[in-house]
Amino acid sequence: MSPPARSPIWQAARLALGTASALGLARFAYGLLLPAMREDLRWSLAEAGGMGTANGLGYLLGALVTAVLVRRWGTAAVFRTGMALTAVSLGATAAGDDYVTLLAARVAAGATGAVVFIAGGVIASRIAVRAGSGTPITVYFAGTGLGIVLSGATIPALGEHWRVAWSGLAVAAALATAASWTATATEDDARAATSGRARVGALWGPALAYLLFAAGYITYITFLSAYLADRHASLGQVVLTWTTLGLAVVVAPALWSRPTGQWPGTRALATLLAVLGGRAALALVAPAPPVIMASALVYGATFMGVPAAVTALIKRHVPPADWTATLAAFTTVFAAGQTAGPWIAGVVADRTSTEATLAWTAILCIAAAVTAAAGGRVRRRPPRRVAPYDTGSPDEESAHAAGDLPGRAPRDANRQG
Repeated sequence: MSPPARSPIWQAARLALGTASALGLARFAYGLLLPAMREDLRWSLAEAGGMGTANGLGYLLGALVTAVLVRRWGTAAVFRTGMALTAVSLGATAAGDDYVTLLAARVAAGATGAVVFIAGGVIASRIAVRAGSGTPITVYFAGTGLGIVLSGATIPALGEHWRVAWSGLAVAAALATAASWTATATEDDARAATSGRARVGALWGPALAYLLFAAGYITYITFLSAYLADRHASLGQVVLTWTTLGLAVVVAPALWSRPTGQWPGTRALATLLAVLGGRAALALVAPAPPVIMASALVYGATFMGVPAAVTALIKRHVPPADWTATLAAFTTVFAAGQTAGPWIAGVVADRTSTEATLAWTAILCIAAAVTAAAGGRVRRRPPRRVAPYDTGSPDEESAHAAGDLPGRAPRDANRQG
């Protein structure tokens, strides 16, 4: 490949440190720390799930304000600031053992993580349009796996020293902030294009499926380590399970880039959700170590494909000037599901067993797959015959002025990628 062909992928790879930090470290690493925190702080499963709910609540708040922040300061500045504050919030989680204080730190990590997720997703979508390929989007989401691998390879060995682990995650997030700083260099002038409006009506099926997915998928990762601990899994099994899951997330773009970019309607989304539900059920039905490992492998190779598929649907069916608002709306739906899911699953598990958390994931992901398939007739944007560079609307004119649309006729800019 020539250097120009590599450039968009390299930019997306550095941008992927955003999902590595905001999701891999700030959200999913908690699942590894939960057993030690639960034992040290004498938490019930409902209280442990409450931490996940707090993070989801912060994610919801962040999703609600991101579009306003981007409109005021620009996508690049919001992404960079969100990265820096995510590192600070992780450090704050190591500061004490008061439940309310820890809840506040998890809310803050969720809020900053949502800001990073949305701003980075918009930038990755712009890179994908300029490159004429959906690969930058899947590369961006694959960064989550890097955070999971780092967490899985280091945290279990720290045993009960969960404060040290949170401090280490904060340092890693700070390094990710520095390394990703220049990935947004081409977006500094994009402020004018970030108003727009949310367009969810034509995507009601994916939106509802996204809500169910969000409420279900998070419980698998939140309680996976607790599930393994209840079965007296060895340190080696825990490390291997988590690193396998994280590496599977990293290689997911090779599996799902073509389906999310080329399959019609919501076929890719429904397929991803069906696989997720089936693999969560597999670990429940046959909890032997090899089966759990296979479940984690397939789950890791699939679950981050869902937001990538949703982002691709938005890029394909929504005008570029409305990407930020629409992605923020979908992230709000997603955050609402994540807020409720861990706590409800924790309450159920307290009255039954940790197996209930896997059942919760399986049932909701399968329901989401059915919903996505049923709402698969997504309405496309009507084609318009316009002169080159005449976008036909103030929002899209501002998008051209800010460099959001490539220098070509809208017919090409709206091409599927």
